[in-house]
Amino acid sequence: MYSFDTRVRYSECNAKEQAGLANILDYLQDVCTFQAEDLKIGIDYMEQHQTAWVLNSWQVDIRRYPVLGEYLKISTWPYDFYGFYGFRNFQIEDSRGDCIVCANSVWVFMDLQKGRPKKITPDIEACYQKEERLDMEYTDRKIPDFMPERSEKEICIPRHFIDTNAHVNNAKYILIAEEFLPEDFETVRIRAEYRKSAVYGDILRPCIRQRPGTISVKLDDTEGKTCAVMEFSGLSA
Repeated sequence: MYSFDTRVRYSECNAKEQAGLANILDYLQDVCTFQAEDLKIGIDYMEQHQTAWVLNSWQVDIRRYPVLGEYLKISTWPYDFYGFYGFRNFQIEDSRGDCIVCANSVWVFMDLQKGRPKKITPDIEACYQKEERLDMEYTDRKIPDFMPERSEKEICIPRHFIDTNAHVNNAKYILIAEEFLPEDFETVRIRAEYRKSAVYGDILRPCIRQRPGTISVKLDDTEGKTCAVMEFSGLSA
């Protein structure tokens, strides 16, 4: 298991003095990035070898939102590799050691020169120590497509949404989609599936469907191809 300690900053908080959903996902992205960097197989290594880990899907279960000033321990570990897929768990613990957020993720190892998945190389796999899968409910990584009940105003991707892979950072899709949730909706589970990378200047069309306790949002490009689809399960006040 790889971990780092942090504290919830004011800049990460919403109006309720809680870390926002996208900020929680940032914690998870940070911890697996820090692990790769410390293992010397991080961003520079991947660039030299023209490879990359691309996130295929998230499932994040939130038992309690972190609050302003709270001390947290963010942890991650891989539990399986199969072909070009990597499977990774995460958890966030509070100062008492209670798990307040747990997550599962599926990653695809990519050959950037050929623009397609590549079998995980032995040197990469050897760097990671696999551990037991986290005891949590596991949902399907694929989110079924749906007919939207409404569409929202198109969004032009700004430059500050772009990460080191030159496309929209995974958490930014969540940040976009959160705008279409009712104000009294508190997300307790987010599922996200990433299908096509959006880049700076792309136009995305948000499409929404609402069911009791669940709101689905997909972000389509101008050709109708889905870049990301998200399912928010939650509670209404």
